[in-house]
Amino acid sequence: MPSLKSDVEGEDFVENADLATYDLSGFKPMHFEFEPKSAALNMRLPQSLLDALKAKAQAKGIPYTRYVRLLLESDVAA
Repeated sequence: MPSLKSDVEGEDFVENADLATYDLSGFKPMHFEFEPKSAALNMRLPQSLLDALKAKAQAKGIPYTRYVRLLLESDVAA
């Protein structure tokens, strides 16, 4: 993939590129957060549960707080 230095370059690439010429097999889905975070949650957990959450989040390559938020969002959306 080319290195794009501006939004204009990105828009031009999306508009004109033939993505079939690129190997996209290594790409992973991304989750973008658009809603501002205006509230906080403070909770007490057993250390073992927190350690398990951190390990799962690390395996997914995301911060554990984002992983907890994703779990909450998916449960509420279900």
